[in-house]
Amino acid sequence: MRRFSAIAGSGIFLIAAPGVVAGLVPWLLSDRWGLPWSPLPSFALTGGMLVIAAAAVLLHAFARFALEGLGTPAPVAPTERLVIGGVYRHVRNPMYVAVLSIILGQALLFSSWSIAAYAAIAAAAMVTFVKLYEEPTLAGRYGAEYEAYRRNVPGWLPRITPWKG
Repeated sequence: MRRFSAIAGSGIFLIAAPGVVAGLVPWLLSDRWGLPWSPLPSFALTGGMLVIAAAAVLLHAFARFALEGLGTPAPVAPTERLVIGGVYRHVRNPMYVAVLSIILGQALLFSSWSIAAYAAIAAAAMVTFVKLYEEPTLAGRYGAEYEAYRRNVPGWLPRITPWKG
């Protein structure tokens, strides 16, 4: 896939998938973001920072697919190469982690139990999709390269090693 096509396809998929899951659905659950912000200032601040940080990670992950992998995250236009650079050096599923963080950030921002419950449902759906579709598909497509990557990089949360000074 050419670089321009990869960038355009990734941009369209960004709007179609994470845009709906982390944007449209929470927007609807929060009465079009009409809910008042959390009465707890620390919740609103933490939620806002989480949304911003996670959005940056999500954009970075999408850019890696287009520029490093020469493809898109969409199953219909997969990457030509396994994406293992950038944030993918630390976690295998940064897009899912970022999307869930954006949803949880909105739950905090609005102190919304309905958005928090939606995040739990979305997390279960994402884990199921990764286990039943993505991991077998990547193993079939990239073989030993993916298996080595999978052994060395955690799926959902980066490994935290204690600092030794």
